[in-house]
Amino acid sequence: MSSITNNSMSSQRQHHILTIIGFFVVSLLASFGVDAATPFILPQDTPLNVNVNANANHRSSKSQTSTSQKAASSSTSNKSSLNGSINISNAHANPSQILKSQRSSQRLQSTSSKRPIRVCYQGEPGAYSEKSLRELLGTNVIAVPRPDFESCYRAVASRECDYACLPVENSLGGSIHDNYDLQLKYDLTIVAEHECRVSHCLHAMPGVKKEDIKYCMSHPQALAQCDNYLRGMGIKPVPMYDTAGSAKLLRDNADSASSNSNSKHKPSRSLPDECTPENTAAIASDLAGIYYQMNCLDRAIEDDDTNFTRFLLLGRASVSQYLNKKIPAKTSIVFTLPNTPGALYKALACFSLREIDFSKIESRPTSASLLNYLKFKSQALGKKNRNEADLPRFRYCFYLDFLASELDEHAQNALHHLKEQAEFCRILGTYPQKSRLVGPVRDAVEEANLWHVENDDDDQVTQRTQLTLPSDDGFMKLNVGIMGYGTYGKFLGRRFAEKHTVRCIDAADKSKEAEENDVEFYPMFEVESFLRETDVLVIAVPMIDFQAAISSLPKEMLANKLIVEVCPLGTAPKKMLLEHLPESADIISSNPMFGPSTSGEDKSWDGQPMVYDKVRVRNERRADAYLNVFERARCQMVKMTAEQQDAHLADAEFVTHLAGRLLGSGKMLPPTPVSSKEYAALCDVTDMTSADTFDMFYGMYKFNPRAQVHIANLRENLAKVERQLAAKEAYLAAKAELQTTDRQRLLAECRQLLHEVAKKGSLNVGSDLAAAVKKDLEKN
Repeated sequence: MSSITNNSMSSQRQHHILTIIGFFVVSLLASFGVDAATPFILPQDTPLNVNVNANANHRSSKSQTSTSQKAASSSTSNKSSLNGSINISNAHANPSQILKSQRSSQRLQSTSSKRPIRVCYQGEPGAYSEKSLRELLGTNVIAVPRPDFESCYRAVASRECDYACLPVENSLGGSIHDNYDLQLKYDLTIVAEHECRVSHCLHAMPGVKKEDIKYCMSHPQALAQCDNYLRGMGIKPVPMYDTAGSAKLLRDNADSASSNSNSKHKPSRSLPDECTPENTAAIASDLAGIYYQMNCLDRAIEDDDTNFTRFLLLGRASVSQYLNKKIPAKTSIVFTLPNTPGALYKALACFSLREIDFSKIESRPTSASLLNYLKFKSQALGKKNRNEADLPRFRYCFYLDFLASELDEHAQNALHHLKEQAEFCRILGTYPQKSRLVGPVRDAVEEANLWHVENDDDDQVTQRTQLTLPSDDGFMKLNVGIMGYGTYGKFLGRRFAEKHTVRCIDAADKSKEAEENDVEFYPMFEVESFLRETDVLVIAVPMIDFQAAISSLPKEMLANKLIVEVCPLGTAPKKMLLEHLPESADIISSNPMFGPSTSGEDKSWDGQPMVYDKVRVRNERRADAYLNVFERARCQMVKMTAEQQDAHLADAEFVTHLAGRLLGSGKMLPPTPVSSKEYAALCDVTDMTSADTFDMFYGMYKFNPRAQVHIANLRENLAKVERQLAAKEAYLAAKAELQTTDRQRLLAECRQLLHEVAKKGSLNVGSDLAAAVKKDLEKN
C-alpha cells in the first residue's frame, strides 16, 4: 500500500517539476523570438500519467484488463480508461498541452462520478427530444424516457436524473405552455439551450416497399407537417399519441405477429383498424428508426424545411458563474405586474434604457400556486380587496429572454429596477447561447465521453437508454411519525393514516386515542424504536416546547429522514432545525392554516391554505409524497419561505387569535336566534381560536417580535375608541342642552313680540284672532 502511494506521489512530483521546467523553457524561447507553440521535445521515457483517481489501483484486475483492451482499439490516443486516468502518449507534447491536460484531469477529478449522467426527456425512446439531447450532450449520456413533462421535472428534482431536456417552443407550432408553467412549480434552473432541426423520416418494417404503404401513423403535428407528401403518395394519415411511439407500436405488433417469442419489444396496444405491419408506415425521427430497427423509406419528407424546436436543458444548479464575456449568454426570467396603465412599458424600459436586447417575450395566465402567493402578498401589503368581483379574472405572467448574463452589471441594475415594479420576479436561468456547454455540464459530458470508448455503431445508442426509474414503482407509502399527539397531532394523524403507516410518540399516555385512529403509540422512553421505524417525522408540539422536543431526539438517528414542522410561525422552528439536525436530514417548514376548529374532524380540507417551504430536501420523491397528502385533499398549496410566512401571516394569525380570546372570554358573544353576517363571523373566530390551546397562543406571542407592539396598539386603539365614545357623548349632551336653551330663548322672544303687537292693536287680523292672542298672552 505504501509503495503504491509513494509511486503516485513520485509521479506527481515529476509531473509538476516537468511543468515548471517547460514554462521556464517556453519563456526563455519567447525572449529569443521563438514561437511558444514550437514542440518541446521531452525524453522518450518520461512518464506523463496524470493520476485522476488515486484509488484506481484497488479495482479488480478483470476490469483493468477489459478497459485496456477497449482503450487499445480506440482511434483516439488520449482516451481515458475506466480506471479514471488520462494517458498522454505523445512524446512531443508542448508545456501548454501538458498544463491543459493537468487542468482537465483536475476538473474531472472534482466531478468524477460512478456513472455517466442521466438525462430524462418526454416521449418514447427515439423521440425528437432524445435526438436533441444526444445532439447537445453526445451519445454517451444515459437517456431516460418519461411519460410526461412533469415526471421529467420530478425526476431531476428528486435526483433520480441529473438533467432534463425539454421543448419550449417550435418555429411552426409555437410555445409548449406546459413547460412554462412547470418551470414555476419546480426549482430547476436552465443550464443550456439547443435548437433541433425537425426532419421527418418515413419508416416501415424491413421488406416493406414504399408502394405497399396505405396508412401512415404519427403525431397529428407531424402528419400536418407532411401533409403534401402523404397526399402525393396517396397515403391515409392515422393520428397517434407520439412520433416515436408510432414506430414503437408498429415494431411491437410486427414482433407479436411473427414467431419470434423472444422479442424485447412486447406489444402495448394493437394497430388501428385496417392497419397491418405490411401496409403501414410511421413518421418519426431517424433515431427512432435506428432504435426500433426499421427500414427508412424516405427522409426529409416535411413540407417546410424551417421546422426547428428549441429545447432547454434543466438542472438543479446554475451555471451563470461559469460564463465569461467571451461566451454569449442568455437569461430567462418570469415576472408579474400590477394591473395599472403602462406597467408593461415601464417593465420593458428597465432593459431597453440599458441597451439590453430581447429574444423572446410571452404572456401566460398565472398558475394556481403563484396566484395564491400574489393574494397573500397583496393582503400583507394591505391591498386586500373585499369585493371578489373587483378582482381581475385573469392574472398574467410575462416570460422574457434577454441577451445578457444575470451577473452583468447592466443586467443586475435592470433586474433590480424591474423587481421594484413587479409583484413577483424570478430568474429561471442564465445559460450560454447556441448549444454551448459550460461548467459542470461540460465536465459531465467530457467525463461521459471518457467513460465510454468511441464507437460509431448505431446499436450503442440503444444500450445507453434507461427505461425505468425507482419512482416508477408507483405510490410511495410513508412511515409517518408524529411527535406530540395532542389535538392537532390527532387531526393530522387521522388523515395520514388513510394512505400511510402512522405512529406517534407523546409524554402523556395517548395509547387509547391512537388506537381509535389506527395509529401505533410509543412512550417517550422508546424514542429510538420510534425513530428507527419512521421515514417522516412531523413535530406537532407547541412552539414553547419545540426546542426541548428536538433536543431530546438522538441526533444520529435523524440522519436521512424528513423532518416537518407545523408551527404557526416558521422562522424560529426553521432555525432550530437547521442548528440541531444533521446535514443529511431533509427539512420542510409548513403551516397548514386550518385545524379541527376550521375544517372539522370529518370535514373536507378542500380549499384550505397549506403554506410550505422546502428548506432542505434531497429526497424529492419522499417530500412530494408527504405534500401529496394535502394536494390530494385539494388544499391550496402556497409555496413560501419561512421568512415570508412570518412576514405575511404571523401578525395576522396573532391578532386573529388575540381578538378571538378577548371576545371569547366572559361570554361576550352569546348565541342569538337571529344574527347578522358580521356577528356570525365573530362567533366563528371565537370558536376557532378557543379550540386551540393557550400554549399555542403563547408560542405565537413569544416568537413574534411584533406581538407586544400589537397588544400595545390594541390597548391604544381601545383607549382611542373610548375617547371617541366619550367625546361623542359629550358632544350630543352639549348639543341637546344648547338646543333646549335656544328653544326657550326663541319662545320668550316670540311671546314678547306678540305681546307688543297686541298692545298696539296693529295686528292686521280678525278681532276674534286678536282677542285669542291677547287672552293667551295675558294668561302666560
